[in-house]
Amino acid sequence: MKPSERIVIELHRDGEEVPGFREELRGSLSERPRRIPSKYFYDERGSELFEEICELPEYYPTRTERALLESHATEIVEESGAEELVELGSGAATKTELLLDAMEAAGRLRLYVPFDVSHTMVEQVAHRLAERYPELEVHGLVGDFLGHLGKVPVGGRRLAALLGGTIGNLYPGQARRFLTGVAESLAPGDCFLLGTDLIKPVAVLEAAYNDARGVTAEFNRNILRVVNRLTEGDFDPEAFRHRAFFNVQDHRIEMRLVSARDQTVHLPALELEIEIAAEEEILTEISTKFDRPKAETLLAASGFELVHWYTDAENRFALSLSRRV
Repeated sequence: MKPSERIVIELHRDGEEVPGFREELRGSLSERPRRIPSKYFYDERGSELFEEICELPEYYPTRTERALLESHATEIVEESGAEELVELGSGAATKTELLLDAMEAAGRLRLYVPFDVSHTMVEQVAHRLAERYPELEVHGLVGDFLGHLGKVPVGGRRLAALLGGTIGNLYPGQARRFLTGVAESLAPGDCFLLGTDLIKPVAVLEAAYNDARGVTAEFNRNILRVVNRLTEGDFDPEAFRHRAFFNVQDHRIEMRLVSARDQTVHLPALELEIEIAAEEEILTEISTKFDRPKAETLLAASGFELVHWYTDAENRFALSLSRRV
């Protein structure tokens, strides 16, 4: 069967448009402090910038997680017994191939489900992997996995994965509800692989979000361009500067955009006009950091039992393999 004949892609998002985005953005931009949900980072340009961030010398999570997968993918696949891999927030899926290689070597590679907000990314990943793995079926999903988790196709023995520390972008209650939904989408005995960035010295954490080349700053400002397109708005991205710092009390990095001057922003599609003062901040992302007890507590509260905890020698990043109880 030709690679293209083994690919199905479902669209649950029309371009950048997220269902209910008007109500969500109207509400979040009217709050104090104002905020923009981090899902709006990921238009095509935002996805490209994030892939660039992952290669920066300051940004340790991607290379550390990749090294953990290189060391433990075979064990993870053996423990899970999975023949299907569902990846939430798949992005370019470069690390994913380590799991797919291990599944192929075990003779249990049947289906890969990449789930991402970027249609371009899902298309590229689907065709690349269908070409690489001659027996692999790919069922791509384009949408917001927080809202479209129920669209994941029912299947056989599977491993679900949320890599890259993405769970840290959710607030505690939101993370618990989401992981409960992931557990409910799996059959008892299925496994879940979770990547978590770990608590470490503040200087290391803050450097990862304030790179010398300014790629993260451009990624942060790009969220305003996405909002402009969705709302016919007139945010001036260059009138904001990037700020990222570690909130010690909540164990999380916070990314913000700081207004360089007093300004009025018009958002016609939201029927909203907002006055932003000089030095006023818009919260665009949180990235909570974990330790093992904190991660294990979250997993247990969501319906998972921790099976293995993998971390690097410097204790910077962890992969946890859990089983749906």
